Amino acid sequence: MTNAAATGLPFDDIRALLRSLPEPQEHAAAHAAERNRQLIKPEGSLGRLEEINAWLASWQTGGAPAVTRPMVALFATSHGVALRDGAAPRIEATRRMMEALAAGGAAVNQLCVAHELGLKIFDLAIDHPTPDISSAEALPEADCAATMAFGMEAIAGGTDLLILGDLAIGNGIVAAAICLALYGGAAEDWLCAAPGDDAASLGRKASLVREAVAFHAGHLSDPLEVLRRLGGREVMAIAGAILAARHQYIPVLLDGHVVCAAAAVLHAINPAVLDHCLAAHRSPDAAHGRLLEKLAKAPLLDLGIKLGEGTGAALAVGLVKAAVQCHSGMATHEQAAVTAG
Repeated sequence: MTNAAATGLPFDDIRALLRSLPEPQEHAAAHAAERNRQLIKPEGSLGRLEEINAWLASWQTGGAPAVTRPMVALFATSHGVALRDGAAPRIEATRRMMEALAAGGAAVNQLCVAHELGLKIFDLAIDHPTPDISSAEALPEADCAATMAFGMEAIAGGTDLLILGDLAIGNGIVAAAICLALYGGAAEDWLCAAPGDDAASLGRKASLVREAVAFHAGHLSDPLEVLRRLGGREVMAIAGAILAARHQYIPVLLDGHVVCAAAAVLHAINPAVLDHCLAAHRSPDAAHGRLLEKLAKAPLLDLGIKLGEGTGAALAVGLVKAAVQCHSGMATHEQAAVTAG
């Protein structure tokens, strides 16, 4: 990313990247589709597994689809708006969860072991919550752009499949506010229930979402303004990671509602920006399904998972690996001395 000072406002570089998106490698996708036709199975009989292989080939530089260096990038932070929802004691719980992740004790750690995934955990100022978005901007433009740039750099070191996850108390409120600002409707349309939520707590969260969007009314026509005013550091970093992955030809698996809210900001600017992304799963909350419809993404899995932390997307890697194994390991009609007929 070039120096923002050389181009004007901090978001100028982000807009430039969004205008200059690399195109999919159609020849590689066509080659993958041709191999699918040669394998000893009826054409199209492996369903979305065949689609996954064509997608991987389009967004990897090796030609044939492969998953040899998959990585989960998990972004953790805290939100000032959560303090108004009575979550102050739970911010410390985020720190303890980070420690459990570092020690290998969380659900996503087990999925990383099961599917041989790398895991990087990024602490985005957990001990310093962003301001309460119902009465202040989350971050100034320069800080938001810098946080996006941090997300871009987070994938340094190389990967051939990026799995994105989030960890923060109150990020459901932030995700719902972003969706309400982008798509309209009612606050309740975009809220996902957290474990332990009852009607009263969901009502409080909906009120905070409405207050936040109302406070920033008149400044939300630009999706990047939506991001900096209503987003959290993890949402900003995830948006940056998605954009960087596109420019580096790295396919992406999107996890749950918060990750998809980050993707929605980019999609609102340029819908083609998510062509290198698949929705890994759909959580049981209607808001996540509604958001996937807005993004035109059909989930790979629908298992009732709502934990966050990249778990649904990490689980979907097994499906992606299975698709690649079928693509590369199955015999062709020629190899098996079987005619296509």
